[in-house]
Amino acid sequence: MKKCILRYSMGEIRKNADVRLFAGIMWRPEGDWRSALEALALSYGDVDAAYGPIEFSWSDYYAEEMGEGLLKYYVVFREPIDRGRLPTIKIHTNELERQFSLDGKRAVNIDPGYLAVDKFVLASTKDFYHRLYLSDGIFGEVTLHYRKSGRRSGGFRFFSWTYPDYREPEFFKFLEAARSPLL
Repeated sequence: MKKCILRYSMGEIRKNADVRLFAGIMWRPEGDWRSALEALALSYGDVDAAYGPIEFSWSDYYAEEMGEGLLKYYVVFREPIDRGRLPTIKIHTNELERQFSLDGKRAVNIDPGYLAVDKFVLASTKDFYHRLYLSDGIFGEVTLHYRKSGRRSGGFRFFSWTYPDYREPEFFKFLEAARSPLL
């Protein structure tokens, strides 16, 4: 019987490549989403790419708190960030949501994340089996992955847990364009 010898080498710790900060901003009609976007720009710089606004019609999950007729706007910021900042950014966006609330309810919902060459990640305060703990009560979810090639053509692919608005072909086109400076 032939003996199989496996050779392992320890991986080297390297600085991660910078990523592009993303924010999905949803608001009810009386919500001050433009001021929320301005507050984000003050903290994270100029918006480089945007998609929307579009009607948020995939779910009534937010209806009780935010009402009907919700709209959503997606942005990617120009300056790259260190992905390790995502928990701090999520905490900041939660503070902004409180700041722009009306009558004790959110009028603006901000979903931060980042766009890397190979994936699209969202931050969450909610744990679930497909999310990894990052720090400070914040979890990260790989929402989309990028497939370079194979039997099917390259592009973004979603998972069973990916929110419906992040599965849309138009959203993929937006991410493709926003991804190009990372190449």
